[in-house]
Formats: sequence, structure tokens, C-alpha cells
Amino acid sequence: MTSRSSLYGPAAYYPDATWQHRTPSESGVRPDLLKQAIDFAVAGETKAPRDLVMNHYQTFGSEPFGYAIGPIRERGDPTGIIIHNGYIVAEWGEPLRVDMTHSVTKSLLSSVVGIAVERGMIRSVDDAVREYVAPIQLYAPPSTTNKSDRLTTPDLLLPFESPHNRTITWDNLLRQTSDWEGTLWGKPDWADRPDENPAQWTTRPRNRPGTVYKYNDVRTNVLALAALNVWRRPLPQVLKETIMDPIGASNSWRWFGYENSWVVLDGSLMQSVTGGGHWGGGMYINAYDMARFGYLTLRRGKWKDRQLLSEQWIDQARTPTRPEPIYGYMNWFLNTDRKRWPSAPATAFAHSGNGTNLVYVDPEHDLVAVVRWIDGEAIDGFLKRLLAAIDHR
Repeated sequence: MTSRSSLYGPAAYYPDATWQHRTPSESGVRPDLLKQAIDFAVAGETKAPRDLVMNHYQTFGSEPFGYAIGPIRERGDPTGIIIHNGYIVAEWGEPLRVDMTHSVTKSLLSSVVGIAVERGMIRSVDDAVREYVAPIQLYAPPSTTNKSDRLTTPDLLLPFESPHNRTITWDNLLRQTSDWEGTLWGKPDWADRPDENPAQWTTRPRNRPGTVYKYNDVRTNVLALAALNVWRRPLPQVLKETIMDPIGASNSWRWFGYENSWVVLDGSLMQSVTGGGHWGGGMYINAYDMARFGYLTLRRGKWKDRQLLSEQWIDQARTPTRPEPIYGYMNWFLNTDRKRWPSAPATAFAHSGNGTNLVYVDPEHDLVAVVRWIDGEAIDGFLKRLLAAIDHR
């Protein structure tokens, strides 16, 4: 295993525009066992169709209000990249292909919130979000409708004005424990992975923020809208300037919102982006750029001589959420007590999204593995084989 000093000290290698390769043997990895791991990942391709529009309407699209409102494209081949000791030791599939990365987007969203905290734009993650969000003017195309016909329709969006929503903190949103109530971009909060009993969709008591974990993309998009209000700039521009350009990412990634997620801010038209591809949209990105972000988090937010994400933020992101210990900040999935991946160290974590799109980060092995379009049930088996190739000595 690799010592902490070699992981984070001056000896750490960082790629420039071209990421250097080493053979598995040069990196101390057994080539035959590594090939077995890759073959396992390819054979474990997700059973979902490559036509992701069809896949949407077979899954999330069958939920109430489940129609897509963001772009969706067909997916590519099973793809992956293995980074060991900083160097690429294996890759397969279509690593240059720009595909949907689904909820890996959430890790990028939480990162721009983290930078806002570091810069003092958000004083504390324990602050109520309401303190930072002004009334929001929604953009609607010009209409000849007599405005008196919409006499009772609010002109402004106030997402944190209900008694419950007033108490929600940034930490609650980041950990998916807010139980935010309302409708955003035409999607009610209860319509995402709704409870089995429809009678409770709109009538159940709200959980006190911070006490109950519920993975929910409406509330993720509320966080994106709140972050837009703090930055007063489109979040893709913020991400490009603060993360993607400094880590040497390509210019091919795109972060989409919805066709109706437009607001007017400071006199400019801006799209509020999404935190995933649940109804389409989210981050479209190639595997190399995913690996660069994973490598940034392996190096505790440092890239060469710049601390892009503070170590304190990395520590907070990796702190288990009390109601759901295998989740930190979105979308940092943790291996607390080795419950998520029994074959991996408890210190490992991953940025994960539907598909499955996985950016596995393993500080104990100085390892980043990007794996795209693998069945979720196959992930631990892949990691078992991958780590056997590294721990063979």
C-alpha cells in the first residue's frame, strides 16, 4: 500500500494535457489479474437498453410527472480507465465518448457549493439556505395571454418560504436530509421515487431536516438553484473556471439543465442546471475527465500546487451522514464498515450515478477507477478482482 506522504506530498504525479501511461507491470500490478477484472467489468454490462430514452420511460419515466424535460442520448460501450500511482495502467471501451454521467453530476454540484463556502460566499453549511436565496424571477417566453387570467399565479419563485423549508440548511441539502417540500421545474418533491401509498404523497408529516435520508432529485435541483443564486453566474461557468480548467479537463463536457429551468438573474437569462439525468440533462462528459475529477478527490482537493477544494471540505464530504452512514455529501458514496463494497477498504469512496457510472477512489491503494455502464450488482466483484491485481504481492 502507498503511504499518505507519497499520496499527498511533492512526489505525487499530476497529468498535463496528456495523461502518461505505464504498463501494469511497471506499476506493480499483475497484468493477467487486471485483465480478468476488465473482462469481468465488460461482461457485467448493465442490462438496461442503450437507448436511454427508452430506458427512461421504462424506469423513472413511469413515475408521476416522469416525462423527460432535459436532453437524453443513447449510451456507449462499457468503458473504463484505471489510474494507479497517478498513471493510467489500463483503459477499455470508448474513454473519449461524451456520455451522460447521471448522478456523478451531484459531486460536481456539491464541489461548486464547497468553493462558495471556502470563499466566504456561504458563511457556514449550517446556515439556513433561505438567508442566501432572493425571490427568483422565472423566465417564460412572451405570451399574448391576458395577465388577469393568471391573477392568482405568483410572479416569483420563493423556494424556502414555507415554515418547514425555512429551517433547511446547506448541510441538509448536501446530505439529502432536507425533506424540502414543493414543486420545482414542474416536478413535485414527492414524484421522485414516490412512496408506495399514493394517499400519503401530499399528506404525510414532514421530517425534521437532518433526521431522515431520502435520495431525491427534485431537492438536488433545489440545491443547484440555490447555488446559482449565490454565485449569480451559470454553474457550468463556475465549474469550468474553478475545477475543470485547472485539472486539465477537455472542452467536450457539457452541463445541461431543463427546457423550463430558466431564470432571469441580474438582468440576464440563465439556466439552472440539474444534479443528474433523472429527467434528462445533467453532466455529459468523457471518462478521462471523470478520472481527472476522481484524481483531484484522491489528492484531497489538490492539483499540482493549487488547493482547488479545501481539505476541510473533502473531510466533510467523506463524513458519514447520520441517518445514512454510506453517504456523505452528494454524491460521495462511502464504504463505512465496508457495507457498500465488502471487497474494498472501508476508506474507499466513489462518485456514483445511474448506469452505473462509477468513479471509485481508493486512497489506500493510490487508485482511481472509472467504470461506465456496469451493472450495479457487478461492482463489488469487479473491485475484488481489481484489488487482487494490485495486492498480489
